[in-house]
Amino acid sequence: MSSIEMIVAARARLRGHARRTPLLSSPFLNEIAGRRIFVKAECLQHTGSFKFRGGWSALSALEPTVRARGVIAFSSGNHAQGVALAAKLHGVPSVIIMPSDAPKLKIANTRALGAEVVLYDRATQDRDEIGAQLSGERKLTLIKPFDEPQVIAGQGTTGLEIAEQADEEGVKSAEVLVPCGGGGLTSGIALALEASAPTFRVRPCEPDGFDDATRSLASGKIERNATLTGSICDAIITPQPGNITFPIMQRLVGAGIVVSDDDALRAMALAFTRLKIVVEPGGAVALAAALFHGDQVGEENVVVVTSGGNVDADIFAKALELHG
Repeated sequence: MSSIEMIVAARARLRGHARRTPLLSSPFLNEIAGRRIFVKAECLQHTGSFKFRGGWSALSALEPTVRARGVIAFSSGNHAQGVALAAKLHGVPSVIIMPSDAPKLKIANTRALGAEVVLYDRATQDRDEIGAQLSGERKLTLIKPFDEPQVIAGQGTTGLEIAEQADEEGVKSAEVLVPCGGGGLTSGIALALEASAPTFRVRPCEPDGFDDATRSLASGKIERNATLTGSICDAIITPQPGNITFPIMQRLVGAGIVVSDDDALRAMALAFTRLKIVVEPGGAVALAAALFHGDQVGEENVVVVTSGGNVDADIFAKALELHG
């Protein structure tokens, strides 16, 4: 089970490898939201998302002879790239199982980082089955995208940075809005803040129709999404919260906030025009929640994680065309 001790240890292993991403602000965004907004720009992390933290944490924790055989992961793109780069920097092979409808940029980047990419149809094929078969045949170690203690620990280092950077800004309490897929980032940040900034409360944010974490927190048990396609927020579409991440979220996080795809596009445009950062749709849902769903936010200070920036050009152009 993940713990603050594991997060602190992961941070030590990440030092000199991951970026300490900035905490950004804009008076224009504050005016729209009606409160102070601080944006933790994980879209500026290596490979364009927070996932490098978890990938490096998991690989660097493996016993060297196990790591040398190589690793396998399944991902719509951001975890893929994070694991692929971590494997490349460790000098070990990686196989990444990706849905065939993942953004072309993410597939191309994963291959460019040296990974062998295996594509599957997420509507008709089971990625877990494919992963189990390949890892068994080749003796590869599976690095799960969120339901893995060392991955959660790596993502939790984001929370340690938020606590430090908010303190530097004089922020003593805040709601921390986090884009949520399987819950690795959400639960990791919540564990880190429980220890380092207990007056901060984490809130998961999700796209409409794929709000499994929000519904699970409301019902008290893990709820599945009815479908795995149909939103531009590909980075955070998962079947359901993880068996490890959900109990952590259940204990530590507040109610979820659900936004529309159009909200995400509006938030992408504002992040570009006001903060000069590129954010992908799934990575923009927490910013969208802060800007357009303020009635669900209780604190005067809000920290928003923009979790990734790996967006295809046509989707980014659409965001700017509609809302720029």
